[in-house]
Amino acid sequence: MKKTGIETTCVQGGYTAANGEPRQFPIVQSTTFRYETGEAMSKLFDLEANGYFYSRLQNPTCDTVAKKICELEGGSAAMLTSSGQAANFFSIFNIASAGDHVVCSSAIYGGTFNLFSVTMKKMGIDFTFLTPDCTAEELDTAFRPNTKALFGETISNPSLKVLDFEKFVAAANKHGVPLIVDNTFATPVNCRPFEHGAHIVTHSTTKYLDGHGSAVGGCIVDSGTFDWMAHKDKYPGLCTPDESYHGVTYAERFGNEGAFITKATAQLMRDFGSIQSPMNAYILNLGLESLHVRMPRHCENGLAVATYLKNHEKIAWVRYPSLEGDEDFALAEKYLPNGSCGVVSFGVRGGRAAAEKFMSALRLASIETHVADARTCCLHPASTTHRQMNDEELEAAGVSADLIRYSCGIENKDDLIADIAAALETV
Repeated sequence: MKKTGIETTCVQGGYTAANGEPRQFPIVQSTTFRYETGEAMSKLFDLEANGYFYSRLQNPTCDTVAKKICELEGGSAAMLTSSGQAANFFSIFNIASAGDHVVCSSAIYGGTFNLFSVTMKKMGIDFTFLTPDCTAEELDTAFRPNTKALFGETISNPSLKVLDFEKFVAAANKHGVPLIVDNTFATPVNCRPFEHGAHIVTHSTTKYLDGHGSAVGGCIVDSGTFDWMAHKDKYPGLCTPDESYHGVTYAERFGNEGAFITKATAQLMRDFGSIQSPMNAYILNLGLESLHVRMPRHCENGLAVATYLKNHEKIAWVRYPSLEGDEDFALAEKYLPNGSCGVVSFGVRGGRAAAEKFMSALRLASIETHVADARTCCLHPASTTHRQMNDEELEAAGVSADLIRYSCGIENKDDLIADIAAALETV
């Protein structure tokens, strides 16, 4: 059968029921798995056979959903994690350790910034943050001999900067490191980073992939295109024997297509146990089945709201990549031709006080520490998700004190606009 469209993959990818098997894949709610001989289980521990022995590492339900997301992104291997934070942590820690360095776009989610700049810094990994608008020369000079990765977001949360893949891929290839891209806001429906040269993709599946605020989770997808052995001196964890796992050399045993995810599973998931629960994976799949239907409506509503706000006298500024006149409109046209996302960022004239009054007056949009949901919600990041940043860091991340992150759900767009108009009357 020829390769299916992304719509069909959303519905049927990852699982095909055999004769007499359940049409919906089962929830394997079990911590352990039985074997008739110790030898059979030993082969699993030696990575000489496929199978399951303990759900802290792998679970059939989770692997089925990971396979679907892998197909959606066009990757070679994938794994689910307990959250998007865990996915981003694993994606870096799988190839970087104490004494190493990572180059990163400064326009990223506040929680990710804190993970990198504070927590992982305590682990001895240094990060250099650059604005995604930096020149190719500025990006080039940020690399060091011990740089292990380049990281960015397809559409940054909440500043809505679009990653210039051409510039970032060129820098990653020049310095022999993988480009890791968080594709949460765009989803593979609107952008497939591997098609633009990225090497590893992460997701907070809690957002659009689930789409209903029902299940926290994350995912890592490997493209299988980065040649680890060509840079074996830089990546000893993948290219030399892992004595904590029977001396296996991941890049040799599993090749470029499987080395990264196998190591992240056999080593990091083994030690940190940040697995997504089978029940959450099952719920996630229910969301994935409608992803291709929901994303166009999110984008339609986002553009309608952004267009309305742009022309309103009480609005100081609006950011929405697919809005003509936006500073990243050309990049959105290039990398996101079918639409960007449902999130609009804007500022209400009058600053922080006006922003808080406006949000309190909304009736359809609820104030939540959430985004990318079927239901419309909003947040003031400077007071919440990004409150750990100082003013300089907020500016670098593109998060001003008056910024409101408004996430359009899949309701009627005229109702959303009417709700906004009424709330603005109170300001």
